Amino acid sequence: MKLEGEGSLLRIYLGELDKWHHQPLYEAIVLKAREMGLAGATVLRGPMGFGANSHLHTAKILRLSEDLPILIEIVDKEERINAFLPELDKIMGDGLVTLEKVHIIRYRGTAPS
Repeated sequence: MKLEGEGSLLRIYLGELDKWHHQPLYEAIVLKAREMGLAGATVLRGPMGFGANSHLHTAKILRLSEDLPILIEIVDKEERINAFLPELDKIMGDGLVTLEKVHIIRYRGTAPS
């Protein structure tokens, strides 16, 4: 079965070492999204990146960084993402957040043989 509809994609860019009450910030954000019943969240760890201060973070052997880029993606209905934003405001420190409209296609069940 295939379900389709309009929704929002929330992307949160931050550093691996960012914290919220002694917990990794990315973990706090995902747990809050789960607590609020959002459809799902994915955390991606980047091998290289830089932010507003142009400091390069990389996983290269000779320039090991413990503060690699982290990207969190959350997709849900626009109203549910908008309800999450005030909670995100409470815990975000440095970082970047983007929001865009998306067309969601969700597959459920098994694929035909």
